Amino acid sequence: MKLTVERAPFLAALQRAARAVERRNTIPILANLLLRAEAGAVSITATDLDVEVTQTVKAEIAAAGEPTTLPAHTLLEIVRKLPDGAQIGIEADNAKGTAVLRAGRSRFSLQTLPADEFPDLAEVAGGYALALPGATLADAIGRVEFAISTEETRYYLNGIFLHRDPEGGGRLRLVATDGHRLSLASLAVETPPQLPGVIVPRKAVAEIKKMAEAADKADLHIDVSANRLTASLGDWRFSTKLIDGTFPDYGRVIPADNDKLVTLQAEEMLAAVDRVGTVASERGRAVKCTFDTGRLALEVTNPDAGTAYEEVEAAYAGEPIEIGFNARYIVDLLNATAKAGEIEIALRDPGSPALIRRPDAKDALCVLMPMRV
Repeated sequence: MKLTVERAPFLAALQRAARAVERRNTIPILANLLLRAEAGAVSITATDLDVEVTQTVKAEIAAAGEPTTLPAHTLLEIVRKLPDGAQIGIEADNAKGTAVLRAGRSRFSLQTLPADEFPDLAEVAGGYALALPGATLADAIGRVEFAISTEETRYYLNGIFLHRDPEGGGRLRLVATDGHRLSLASLAVETPPQLPGVIVPRKAVAEIKKMAEAADKADLHIDVSANRLTASLGDWRFSTKLIDGTFPDYGRVIPADNDKLVTLQAEEMLAAVDRVGTVASERGRAVKCTFDTGRLALEVTNPDAGTAYEEVEAAYAGEPIEIGFNARYIVDLLNATAKAGEIEIALRDPGSPALIRRPDAKDALCVLMPMRV
């Protein structure tokens, strides 16, 4: 294989592909990228056996030859350090197990591994196709990803549950929860009636969000089957295994009879909770919230650090209610869903979960479990 490629698009492709390569690998081939010369282009593929990224870049192909593999992070660092505008020549000799890179007066010789050792992940079989507006999908993922669990024992919570909205309308719904908080967002896009409910793992969620942000106003094309999801944007393709598990019946924890409604400004509550949370203990991070006529009082007591108290204006006319929440959870929730503007908090009693949403976003909501203070 012999080709020439421009540095800028090649670097961008390597950066995307390298995100799928783990720094520490017990299988040597997984530390490498697969390079395959095609008609007027070179395709770059990376995998960790769970996810796979393929990026195609325009190139001058002098000799297609056989595909080869090169060490991902070494190749990325070399290309990163080359000057802007450099033309990079790559010539692989699979018989010798080496590849030579040339750019200006620079020359590098890298060890290769046989391309036939590189894993070939199965394509999506019997899947369903979706076309999702990039910016809309990125916003929805941003609203829910903070609630993804990191607890490995409950692996079925280590991702976003993607499924057809059970309330009808053909909408697509995204849900994440870690047992302490839950976030839900719906997309007004037509989805196939047979679309299976699937759990997209955390690592894949981050990559799909990057693709959606890059798509912006264009559509991100997604194919979903029972065990695999593939996202495509132009010459950028991403594929992932799905979590093999059953997502819990989250509808049972969404409160339907919280009758104490509070309205306040998100930015004021966010700043106040962040301030009083400074003295909260690292273990509990508890903040006591007292909702009373026209105000929300925030209070933190930490025997080892001191106390903090602050009030925020709030539209509330019911009986006073005291309820405790994890300060970090409130900050994460507001940062992800409503940094500014008006929010509504629906409460029932100190032992029941709170429902938090923006009045102008009826297609999204958050549930926050209380804690003792």
